[in-house]
Amino acid sequence: MTSLHTANTFRKYHRLLGFFLAGVMAIYACSGVLLVFRDTNFLKFEHTSERQLATGLSADDLGQNLRLKGFRVDGENAAEVLFPQGRYDKASGVATVTQKAYPAPLQKMVNLHKATSDSPLFFMNVFFGVSLLFFAISPFFMFLPKLPAFRTGLKFAGAGACVALVVVLAS
Repeated sequence: MTSLHTANTFRKYHRLLGFFLAGVMAIYACSGVLLVFRDTNFLKFEHTSERQLATGLSADDLGQNLRLKGFRVDGENAAEVLFPQGRYDKASGVATVTQKAYPAPLQKMVNLHKATSDSPLFFMNVFFGVSLLFFAISPFFMFLPKLPAFRTGLKFAGAGACVALVVVLAS
């Protein structure tokens, strides 16, 4: 049974953690929306770079050296190799690559959102995930079970879980 003291304690921590994480949640929300459109060129700009590689590389070796996602050769002759992102001069070994990327501040937000365990930012993702779990559980301890607000909260939580389950199973 939830006591009034427990309910008030959870309210206090829920509120304080919510204020503390407001900025982090805004960044994660913006980068999450941005990642929805990652397969488009939304907010991306072209960046052209030249890379010095070994001379006379074959198409397969060129793909391995450039490490471009979805690399494929469009055409090849004695002097150069053409690919969708640019060209490679076999004689000089210079590859000119044009890619679309986010501006630096947006790229940093995306990197934060996509941080993995080998990234120095992974602790931020773990802390944020645990905090979100706390936000998901704490409302059940904020109201006494005999109050109508608790029963209404259970109904909404059940509806939210059903909607999430349907969306996950339907995708």
